[in-house]
Amino acid sequence: MTAAVAESPVVQTVRYEPRGAARTLFHNRDAEVAMVGSAGTGKSMACLFRLHFAAMANPGIRGLIMRKTAVSLGATTLVTFEEKVAKEAIAAGVLRWYGGSTREAASYRYHNGSTIVVGGMDKPEKVLSSEYDLVFCDEGIEFTETDWETLATRLRHGRLSWQQQILATNPGPPTHWIKKRADRGALTLLTSRHVDNPAYVNADGTPTPQGREYLGRLDALTGVRRLRLRDGIWAAAEGIIYEGFDPGVHVIPKGTVIPKAWPRYWAVDFGYTNPFVCQCWAEDPDGRLWLEWEVYRTQRLVEDHAVTILDQVSRLDPKSVHHDQHPRRAHEGRIWTGPRPRAVICDHDAEDRATLERHLGLATVPAKKTVSDGIQYVQVRLKPAGDDKPRLFLRAGALVERDQALDDAGKPCCTAEEFPGYVWAVKPGNSGDLKEEPAKVNDHGMDATRYMVAHRDAKVRGSIRWL
Repeated sequence: MTAAVAESPVVQTVRYEPRGAARTLFHNRDAEVAMVGSAGTGKSMACLFRLHFAAMANPGIRGLIMRKTAVSLGATTLVTFEEKVAKEAIAAGVLRWYGGSTREAASYRYHNGSTIVVGGMDKPEKVLSSEYDLVFCDEGIEFTETDWETLATRLRHGRLSWQQQILATNPGPPTHWIKKRADRGALTLLTSRHVDNPAYVNADGTPTPQGREYLGRLDALTGVRRLRLRDGIWAAAEGIIYEGFDPGVHVIPKGTVIPKAWPRYWAVDFGYTNPFVCQCWAEDPDGRLWLEWEVYRTQRLVEDHAVTILDQVSRLDPKSVHHDQHPRRAHEGRIWTGPRPRAVICDHDAEDRATLERHLGLATVPAKKTVSDGIQYVQVRLKPAGDDKPRLFLRAGALVERDQALDDAGKPCCTAEEFPGYVWAVKPGNSGDLKEEPAKVNDHGMDATRYMVAHRDAKVRGSIRWL
């Protein structure tokens, strides 16, 4: 497929080879369309080309590219747009970047008068003050249905004879609003497959060298992550424990400011071959818990983790005698810059607790580890309260450092990634019956979360002494 640049200062041809669902998208005029499929099928690129070609061929139209958060847009979607979709047009001067102002949102401005505005639902004021012909929501699974319907009200620019709202996403659970909206016929769902991506699969169906490597990584995934990211299936984990967890509700934008005045608690689950997890939770005046940051790493000693933890809340004192030396304890020679935790709630390993206490310079308390009760406390917090808001949130970007070894192995790398695959264990044999206990796999963030919630929610029971 090619597109000539309308009213361009130079003659230029842009080439793109859409296949399968991507080709269908270019001929579709439905009001709501979702490009859904496995990771790496070219969904986002197809949608971006859709907007780019429309902007070049139709002078004066207005498009909108959205992510749930504005900061994630610049690091992902816009990189694809500038390097793989509009690179030649930018170099030729066909369009230029406008960084925005106090009155106008950031945008790409085309020579023919077309504009593509960019923004996030975390900062909607400027983008929602205008009108559009085309709207594209990348990583649609992160949006709420309210977000989607709100954006639909801005499709009234009228420079095209048709207006369209598009999203690209990997599948989620079958109960997600995108799937349910498609099932009732309100949204057209186009299924994108790896054979649709020329970068990974040749025209004869054989994988390219790059595709062979990428698909090999997806093949290493297990459970519900494989079903969604490799196979492109709308799947819920069998026997999922936290059915109420919804990333669109419980995961808050990365830029959300959590006041320093709110009390902090640290929840720790020890590990070396398995991940060591330290979560910093803030409690708001209404008792809600907010995951502010977390350490989630394998193959490191407790004393090394202590340094990473302290780096989040303190800095080295330049006047300290230990500044250019290795202190005997990690907390020595530091100035606190963040809130101190009211409690450090730990797994029960005595040796690791003692090491952590020595290097943090803080006492720890043993976690309440009754699994069944702890799970119920978390389930209650995930449900909407009287104001229709849950009582537990996780901040996007809370992870301090991503563990590449876990990532390469297709395992969760943070607490938010554990929720969808946290399931009840299956009883031995072929019955398929579930135990009343969770499967002990990829549950390290889940354990720490349970420790935290139980610490705040478990009722203190009075002891009875018989005389």
